[in-house]
Amino acid sequence: MGPSTTDVVVVGAGLTAALVAETLRDRGHAGRITLVGEEVHRPYERPPLSKGVLTGTADRETLFVHEPGWYPSHGVELLVGTTAVAIDRGSHQVVLDGGERLPYGSLVLATGARPRVLAVPGGPLRGVHHLRRIEDAERLRSALAQARRVAVIGGGWIGLEVAAAARTAGAEVTVLHRGELPLERVLGTELARLFADLHRENGVVLRPQSQVVGLAGAGAVTGVALADGTSIDADVVVVGIGVEPSTDLARAAGLAVGGPGTDQGIVVDEHLRTVDPHIWAAGDVASSFSPRLGRYRRVEHWENARRQGALAARSVLGEDVIDDRPSFVFTDQFDLGMELTGDLDDPARTRVVVRGDVPGRELVAFWLDGDRVVAGMNVNVWDVAGQVEELIVSGRAVDESRLVDPAIPLEQV
Repeated sequence: MGPSTTDVVVVGAGLTAALVAETLRDRGHAGRITLVGEEVHRPYERPPLSKGVLTGTADRETLFVHEPGWYPSHGVELLVGTTAVAIDRGSHQVVLDGGERLPYGSLVLATGARPRVLAVPGGPLRGVHHLRRIEDAERLRSALAQARRVAVIGGGWIGLEVAAAARTAGAEVTVLHRGELPLERVLGTELARLFADLHRENGVVLRPQSQVVGLAGAGAVTGVALADGTSIDADVVVVGIGVEPSTDLARAAGLAVGGPGTDQGIVVDEHLRTVDPHIWAAGDVASSFSPRLGRYRRVEHWENARRQGALAARSVLGEDVIDDRPSFVFTDQFDLGMELTGDLDDPARTRVVVRGDVPGRELVAFWLDGDRVVAGMNVNVWDVAGQVEELIVSGRAVDESRLVDPAIPLEQV
């Protein structure tokens, strides 16, 4: 059976899966396409869950990748509310929780990631929230509308976006984070301080070096206990301590998972192929090899889900293509909008230079390795992410004096 007519099964029914199906059909694939998803919804986008949904500027219907009629009209079968429990690689079948077996010629694993659980006493108390699914965001939005005191555990992107939404809703907000500054591990000290200052100026309390040892309450949460003996009063607690790739299915099937430098994802090559020539992995769950970086990388952001969904589909169709562009992430917090382009393995090994107004938070920051740009972040400055990406991909030496001069267009640096 040729690649244009083979049955394609995608385990996972999120953004990556939707882009696999869309790209297959756009490129003329005539075979059966089946998406298997544990959630009861058709594929939707997750970034608005911590942004527009929490602030009330986006409702459920704006999240979905396609209209309901797109799937039947394009011959894509959606098995929602369904769990894939095993992969039979020998017979090329996916085993479902109801016992049904789905045959595949090509299988794409887009199982995503799940929130890390805070393993302390009090975790199941009412008022403790995680944020990964539509229902999570809608429950949290309702809780924030009534909350007086909110504690956010975790100082990453999700934690700070939730803190901004909670503060905007009028609650007292405390962010409990492990390092000296939120985002310090991601951005380095100088740029992390920009976000810390933003939150403090908007009334958010930051508690550095916080180690949570328990949640207090009888039935409903009333506070967070810390290792230093102090506690934080809270009627809503949001746990945002990261995610872990959902690799159980792949691991049980004997596919390569984890290993040095792979960040514990399903190991795939630059074409997203696993060690099994009939199986691919894409999105949050995939640790893909980057020829440009010379290492594996696992990226949990929206743009990567889109790119790898399209790339996996083209690879399934036999196209010899890769997508090795720098990673891209964006955030909106209070009056700050930001786009970050690049793969910062260790910000401490780079140096930062800035063009623009740091106190006014209108700037473009660059991380340099020697005289090469390895990442860039534009804050309240727009339409420059493409130029930043070009500087990174080119790998060319830059003149720092020209790089930081706002009068010189980035394409002329």
